[in-house]
Amino acid sequence: MSDDESRAPSAAPATDTTGHKRAGQFRREKRDVHGWVVLDKPVGMTSTQAVGAIKRLFKCKSAGHAGTLDPLASGCLPIALGEATKTVPFVMESRKIYRFTVRWGEERDTDDADGRPVRTSDQRPTREQIEALLPSYTGTITQVPPQFSAIKVGGERAYDLARDGEVVELQARQVEIHSLRIVNSPDPDHTEFETECGKGTYVRSLARDMGRILGCFGHITALRREAVGPLGRNAMITLEHLTAMCDRAAVGEGSLADALMPVETALDDIPALAIDRADAARLQRGQAVLLRGRDAPIFRGSVYVTVAGKLLALAEVDRGEIVPKRVFNLTGLVGNRGLQKGH
Repeated sequence: MSDDESRAPSAAPATDTTGHKRAGQFRREKRDVHGWVVLDKPVGMTSTQAVGAIKRLFKCKSAGHAGTLDPLASGCLPIALGEATKTVPFVMESRKIYRFTVRWGEERDTDDADGRPVRTSDQRPTREQIEALLPSYTGTITQVPPQFSAIKVGGERAYDLARDGEVVELQARQVEIHSLRIVNSPDPDHTEFETECGKGTYVRSLARDMGRILGCFGHITALRREAVGPLGRNAMITLEHLTAMCDRAAVGEGSLADALMPVETALDDIPALAIDRADAARLQRGQAVLLRGRDAPIFRGSVYVTVAGKLLALAEVDRGEIVPKRVFNLTGLVGNRGLQKGH
């Protein structure tokens, strides 16, 4: 991983023999920042590099992404900051939307444009042939992940073994493809698709497998993630735009909170439950709360709990009892950028 030298943290302060800091040496202070950045990741940047860039911009204590996006791919990379990291599993389980371009006539060992050709064909599929194939790749399907993938084999990543020349036998797995359609056919060599799929789906495998069935082979030349669950096109922000917002906030023009989606953005698919301050105090101490009468929830399962409109906890509800599972401590900078619908 290569860091942006111009934004790299300063060295930790050195001390003399008395334990005092030496003059002219500083530690970059980290702060509590809570919320989601939905980064429009550029091609060529790894997901780890993207998280590092966001951490430096916000000077935050902790951050992590909700699902790796390959360097070749661009688009939606949700990055959780601070207490939002407690909600990452909800995003990772969500459906994803991808747009991708398949180049027909050539299969590559990585199943994308970075690899070396391993099979070629002069045949090209017609749009009608491709359309007829799409129902076979919709619903619950079985696919073998690419040789160059992050899956562990005997404790090692498959892509490390593949780079060393080993042929790795990866097990087929079931994945869910909710929709797959042609977006454009610009020329006989290329077809653009859009798919909505579940966790664990490899779009590169889709391209490889369709190419084999069509008898012409194929690989991905462009891949863009358009949405992850509730985090979609309208929520994305580029690194350049985010940097400009941070620079303006540093001189008192605007707030960094406007660049962050709220922590509860990730909880779009579970119900919210409002409680009063007395019950909130008990939940904050990790104690269960029993609601009776009109205040008692009539459902069972996961909820996120709020008090005075602010996120308090993730909890399980059963017969009116609220049992806290994760309690949030939202002190510091908290995201307030409105979640826009329509992805």
